[in-house]
Amino acid sequence: MLKGTRIVEIEALGPAPFAGMLLADLGADVIVVHRKQAPMPGLPERSLLDRGKRSIALDLRDAGDVAVLMRLIATADGLIEGFRPGVMERLGLGPDACLAVNPKLVYGRMTGWGQDGPLAGTAGHDMNYTGVSGALWYASLPGEPPMAPPTLTGDIGGGALYLVIGMLAAIMNARAGGQGPT
Repeated sequence: MLKGTRIVEIEALGPAPFAGMLLADLGADVIVVHRKQAPMPGLPERSLLDRGKRSIALDLRDAGDVAVLMRLIATADGLIEGFRPGVMERLGLGPDACLAVNPKLVYGRMTGWGQDGPLAGTAGHDMNYTGVSGALWYASLPGEPPMAPPTLTGDIGGGALYLVIGMLAAIMNARAGGQGPT
């Protein structure tokens, strides 16, 4: 269904790569930008979440590699990143820089607590999101403490799937003549 749609995904954890995998499963050409460093010992050479994606290894602190990334971004419909607020801006890859080379780009951000606010700079995890939202209350029998559900509720259901839906809607808007919102 998404043949002809290109997504650039900046390597991250959890919901961001899951969103990229889902878009690849739907036929998008997803190019994940991996770090040049070797994978951590004990981890598989290729993540399960890289299913259906192409890969390129770049050092986002190297000007030459950033130039390669910007050429990719110029051809993309969307970008997915999952860093804490301000990281992409410090790398010179925030929405303003990317939209300057591709005004129709949909810039998808996956942060735990948003871009600003009291928790924005704080790490977030599935259990935090399910607890704060009240969804954790349903993870137990009445009168018993909640048990930890798999990381599907907050990270996948509340994060990745909303990112995919939002990106698809924004890509449709951009293709209809609008600008790719961030």
